[in-house]
Amino acid sequence: MADERYMPRMEHPQPQFERRNWINLNGEWDFEFDFSKSGRERKLYESQHLIQKIIVPFCPQSRLSGVGYTDFINCVWYRKAVTLSPEQLKGRVLLHFGAVDYESYVYVNGQLAGTHKGGYTSFSFDITKLLRQGENSICLCVEDNERDTAVPSGKQCYELKSQGCFYTRTTGIWQTVWLELVPKAYIKNVKFYPDVENCAVTVAAEVCGSGRLKTRVTYKSQEMGTAEVNASGLVTFTVPLAQKHLWEVGCGRLYDVVFTFGEDSVKSYFGLRSLELDGYRFLLNGRSVFQRLVLDQGFYPEGIYTAPSDRELREDIERSMSCGFNGARLHEKVFEARFLYHCDKLGYLVWGEYPNWGIDHSRSDIIPQYLREWTESVERDFNHPSIVGWCPFNETWDFQGRLRCPELLRTVYEVTKKLDPTRPCIDTSGNYHVVTDIFDVHDYTQKAEELKAHCDLMLKERKSFDRDMNAKQTYAGGAFFVSEYGGIGWDCNPEKGWAYGEAPKTEEEFKTRFKDLADALLDDDRIMGLCYTQLTDVEQEVNGLYTYDRRAKFDCGYFRKVLERKAAIED
Repeated sequence: MADERYMPRMEHPQPQFERRNWINLNGEWDFEFDFSKSGRERKLYESQHLIQKIIVPFCPQSRLSGVGYTDFINCVWYRKAVTLSPEQLKGRVLLHFGAVDYESYVYVNGQLAGTHKGGYTSFSFDITKLLRQGENSICLCVEDNERDTAVPSGKQCYELKSQGCFYTRTTGIWQTVWLELVPKAYIKNVKFYPDVENCAVTVAAEVCGSGRLKTRVTYKSQEMGTAEVNASGLVTFTVPLAQKHLWEVGCGRLYDVVFTFGEDSVKSYFGLRSLELDGYRFLLNGRSVFQRLVLDQGFYPEGIYTAPSDRELREDIERSMSCGFNGARLHEKVFEARFLYHCDKLGYLVWGEYPNWGIDHSRSDIIPQYLREWTESVERDFNHPSIVGWCPFNETWDFQGRLRCPELLRTVYEVTKKLDPTRPCIDTSGNYHVVTDIFDVHDYTQKAEELKAHCDLMLKERKSFDRDMNAKQTYAGGAFFVSEYGGIGWDCNPEKGWAYGEAPKTEEEFKTRFKDLADALLDDDRIMGLCYTQLTDVEQEVNGLYTYDRRAKFDCGYFRKVLERKAAIED
């Protein structure tokens, strides 16, 4: 077990909403398994100690946690003692959790502070009234059941051991835990609405209390605009910008913002860019951009769902870009805000998705909870310029010969468009579409001529190469996206790993297949983007361009040369 002074992931977890007065609670916590789920009845929240130790924010299944228990875990407990001074208790104290999988019960000094259901979204509680001067106990009970078909679990394996395209599970805390010390009147959140045409940004800010809200926008330390308004509750205002610096692919030009509200101060940023669909084309700042995406599942050998370091988050993006990709599908997972921060800085296009696998889409009773979790995800990540679209579902397969609850897809799509009318939304990636802004398909044929024929069949005759899909979805024209393809294996041992199709026998054969498949999509002026499967191997799925421990399998320059040439649909 690591030294109790060891604190991993020390960086601020929310760079778009950063205060100076915060306390990182990562590091060593008391920990205990509760397989019987009787801990609340036994009042473990009143205990002074738990029987084990764990390193937060790593899940107990991971090696970095110091626990490394990979069997099913129904319930776990955490406890940490936090000492606070009279000065720190003058205002309000907010307790934040980046993400906890799945259902959380939070106790402070033996009292219930609040609950949260959802394994991928952030939550917080005002715990001021429960605190005292000196030592305080923060206790967390987390229940998790990946076999419950009402629980979105993404690619977490519902069988005993990792297999197929399902991997090691995550239970409990897997993102940073922290305290914020705020004055009694403070800024709760802000939303940015960039306006490229008028070179301005509109801000919707929510505050607790009343007073004057001051806003200062800069670009590379040069002042771009200011505003000062009376604020109480929700206030909306516009800041004209002195200079136009567009956020573009590979050029993450960001405006810095400082908000001041009485004694409270928050640092943030935004990107000035516009998104639009025009027929087959995806427009960024009015120009057609071909999305050269890679499937990124966000798994790490030692941290599972949690990257070992902030640097590793950035380096995964740089690995992708070195292969010629300009973005990623963030697959079956809500990635942490720090990852999106690096995407914003690097000009890297990403789709905000949700880990819908694990749920039974025919269950109408899941709609309220699913909407709650998805809404939290969209609200948290709304301001990131790197997010160019939303996709709340992936491959909603048949259930007993019928489409799984089409009203679920329709409802979530419509709510998404209400929450964010500025971005396109794909209702479900791959199949089956009910209502969608972009029609996308998954096609793992390993032959370029077949891939071309499949696209022609859809785009010309509006029929799917999969006959079963024709009765369940209809392509009605407009933007078309091959959002999963490739998956080419390399050096596959069928006893230990798998990939799509027959693995190439030589490096030259691998490269030729990669190029031919990419060319088939780049050369079609009706296709707005591709997404290659995948960036890295993940456990037994060995179709990455990098191994699971992030070693390049080939010269990345070859893939970059293939992908970076101009696509037929681009300006």
